[in-house]
Amino acid sequence: MDSVRAVLIDIDGVLTVSWQPLPGTVDALHKIRDSGLAVALLTNTTSRTRASIAGTLSAAGFPVSAEDILTAPAVTAAYLADRLPGARCSLLNSGDIREDLTGVRFVDDADAVPDAVILGGAGPEFDYPALNRAFGHLQRGARLVAMHRNLYWRTDQGLQLDSGAFLLGLEKAAHTEAVVTGKPSPAFFEAALAHLGVGADRALMIGDDIESDVLAAQRAGITGALVRTGKYLPETHRAASGAPDHVLDSFADLPALLR
Repeated sequence: MDSVRAVLIDIDGVLTVSWQPLPGTVDALHKIRDSGLAVALLTNTTSRTRASIAGTLSAAGFPVSAEDILTAPAVTAAYLADRLPGARCSLLNSGDIREDLTGVRFVDDADAVPDAVILGGAGPEFDYPALNRAFGHLQRGARLVAMHRNLYWRTDQGLQLDSGAFLLGLEKAAHTEAVVTGKPSPAFFEAALAHLGVGADRALMIGDDIESDVLAAQRAGITGALVRTGKYLPETHRAASGAPDHVLDSFADLPALLR
């Protein structure tokens, strides 16, 4: 831990659940900030913009701004600008995040054929007509770009189904494979490290998803810490493809680990 100069933090399930702070997390983030460590919040949340997320967190007492937050939509916009410049895109997502999809050209006409289908977070918008329309676009050659592969997430109502479950079906039915831009994509972690100006060997990633948050970070050379909050389940921990470098009961325990 002596070599750690930056902390990468998942939000949902680590700092908050349903945007309400988990016990001790506000105080813990203040302590991490006061210690002089660089901080970046990495989230696959696709229901809110960076500005909205920062406003909610700061109102709850977390010392964060929009500049501290790296979202899957922002990384998706960068990917599209680099790999599919000018592409006409159809967006299937729960929540308005177009503010963070800077430069993306959207096709809102249901009869238009897009160059790419962008899949965000699941919600009521993921009904049969919308999914079948996306399936049709893929059959006609559209590329499939997914912001994440999360199967579920934790809310104050328990575990809720996420878009990863629908993504698997679309890939299988359309005989295609999505490009995933959010976690666990290596590009997501590389963008965070570049933003903070630190090397992977000087960073620690803390999350509640053992595969997408922790093991993906470790494969990128970042130290990983798994918390037993949020979507954590003992059975997914036991069945994981690897072992976390550290396991904590809560983010509130992180300052003690760093000391």
